[in-house]
Amino acid sequence: MSSSSSRGFDVVVVGSANLDLVARTTRLPKPGETVSGSHFFEACGGKGVNQAIAAARAGARTAFIGALGRDHAGETLLAALVKDGVDVSAVQRVSAPTGRALIGVSDDGENSIIVVPGANHAIGIDDIEKHKTVISSAKVLLCQLEVPLPVVQRAFELAGSSTTRILNPAPAQTFSNSLLGVVDIITPNEHEVELLGGASKLRSLGVKTVIVTQGEKGAMVVDASGQRQVDPFKVTPVDTTGAGDAFCGMLAARLATGESMTAALRAAVISGALATQTEGAVPSLPLWSMVKIKLES
Repeated sequence: MSSSSSRGFDVVVVGSANLDLVARTTRLPKPGETVSGSHFFEACGGKGVNQAIAAARAGARTAFIGALGRDHAGETLLAALVKDGVDVSAVQRVSAPTGRALIGVSDDGENSIIVVPGANHAIGIDDIEKHKTVISSAKVLLCQLEVPLPVVQRAFELAGSSTTRILNPAPAQTFSNSLLGVVDIITPNEHEVELLGGASKLRSLGVKTVIVTQGEKGAMVVDASGQRQVDPFKVTPVDTTGAGDAFCGMLAARLATGESMTAALRAAVISGALATQTEGAVPSLPLWSMVKIKLES
């Protein structure tokens, strides 16, 4: 473990790592249809890696806990994390292939994604237990649902009494109410919040703050003081891939630095909007300096 982990990280992310294989096309194909693509590129992705790099670029001392294959894709992802200053001491290498995401992006910025988990599903509760000191000393613990649910639940259970626990419930799936009982903040999009039964149900099951990301409409917050809207930051999207991850990473980073929920949310909405201006997930994640300029303008 690196020496920095003994002081505790601002943000610890437990999650997935994928190499994204991205094809641009005029429009996304319908079932059974073949369309011609305009160009192809590979980019680092996976919600865990995206959110860890987003948090690091937002100024947080960040550690990533996850699994990579012993392959070229694994080396590529590891190098990307290190380049952005993310601590990778808790990343394990496994025999399963590194996760992949096959992504189609249309000219109007919409996307369609198939994820093959690979190494992301090789991580188990025992692996999480090995890193409980890193998790329990974090200011913010951020998880998603691209690694096994028992791993996510155990990570939240290991969080310290002063750790803020954020769950980004993506990709959308149902899970036990006991998981919600160990979450402070949940960040579903409009589709995911419906699948989970709505914001009031999530609050009744123990989640303190529900933040619904609404794309071009901004975000909605439901907490003990009621419901309120966070205004959008207007842009014309080029590629929406990674926008939600930019939002979550920035939110975690700003809360970890002691900012109020209101200030953190404003930064997160701007971060998500700026991420739609560049192709790919990791390449699009903005630096804190870029968001700060927009906040001050």
